[in-house]
Amino acid sequence: MMRKETTMDTLQIEDIIIAYQTLKDVVKHTPLQKDEVLSERYNANVYLKREDLQLVRSFKLRGAYYLMKTLSSEQMENGVVCASAGNHAQGVAYACKALKVPGRIFMPTTTPRQKRDQVKQFGKDYIEVVITGDTFDDSYAEAIRYQEAHDMAFVHPFNNEKTIAGQGTVGMEIMNDIDENIDYLFSSIGGGGLISGLSTYVKSISPDTNIIGVEPAGAPSMKTSLANNEVTELQEMDKFVDGASVKRVGDLSYNISRHLIDDIVLAPEGKICTTILELYNQHAIVAEPAGAMPITALDFYKDEIEGKTVVCVVSGGNNDIGRMAEMRERSMVYEGLQHYFIINFPQRAGALREFLNDVLGPNDDITRFDYTKKNNKSIAPALVGIELNSASDYPVLIERMKAEGFIVDEISAEDNMFNFVL
Repeated sequence: MMRKETTMDTLQIEDIIIAYQTLKDVVKHTPLQKDEVLSERYNANVYLKREDLQLVRSFKLRGAYYLMKTLSSEQMENGVVCASAGNHAQGVAYACKALKVPGRIFMPTTTPRQKRDQVKQFGKDYIEVVITGDTFDDSYAEAIRYQEAHDMAFVHPFNNEKTIAGQGTVGMEIMNDIDENIDYLFSSIGGGGLISGLSTYVKSISPDTNIIGVEPAGAPSMKTSLANNEVTELQEMDKFVDGASVKRVGDLSYNISRHLIDDIVLAPEGKICTTILELYNQHAIVAEPAGAMPITALDFYKDEIEGKTVVCVVSGGNNDIGRMAEMRERSMVYEGLQHYFIINFPQRAGALREFLNDVLGPNDDITRFDYTKKNNKSIAPALVGIELNSASDYPVLIERMKAEGFIVDEISAEDNMFNFVL
């Protein structure tokens, strides 16, 4: 557990209550549902806060709308600017149309098309979308340049007290809706706006509740900052979890979170994909990667949460169906069910048949095979993808390859070629 200091935070519970009064007739009061499957799996009372059912399928509407509602009439007339990987953009777009405020929204090129289309759908003629940069931070820098050049109000996705107060209404709804004492509350972390807002409210009402943040393993910006005792910008990161991959958390959200967060779990991207598939297949819930992270983290806390009351915030459900094949692949690789090899085959008739008959197990399946015959060589390499029925079948497969004399190199997730394969 992280050691917390006892200094006063800049955001107070009263700020969140005021935000709630502004938002209660605008946003949807999303359900807090007990999940029987997860409760049985972890022998705990597991509740899901369904922000994936919000009007824009994400909690981001809360902070965006509340911040914009507090702008002056002159600022609203002049228009707003924001940067977002998708969900905040949808919240701003919705608010622009509802409040009749012109907006210019900067989004990175990695934003799924589904989110881009939704932004345009929510904002209609009130917004203009600009696609620029490879990451949120790139889009943010471009948005700031535009905002300063045109003297427009900037609607920050997380580093603003009004934004954080709006996100904090998620915590207020949770506490209003639950009859039990919450032992653990799991929430995703991107820039830190959600967790700093809801932890401010929840800790004020229930100081014994453990607030567990969850970040992508490939983008641990908050955990790194907390370890360094200062906001630290990541030099490299995995952009897969588009809704939470941020190089630099907000100064304000960092200052709040460092006093209130009890721990941070780093969720492997492949395991997040497993959670997304399970939520869809077993719970009929469509969660995006950032929204699935809190549930992913339960495995890392399974001993601590046994017999406890747990809340996981499903922060968003804007998942592009076009990414599902990649997510299944990442899940299979993480779970040890999908492997890729460079196998040197002898240049003689029947070599492939021998491999199929003598090496593959009865439940193994070839999912990829790229091979070109080399007439002037005795052996030729093939790229072979093999799907196993169980991760425990892997060592047996390797032993059979060696026993049959095949020269094999496995492509690991750390190899550059793995990105080409996946």
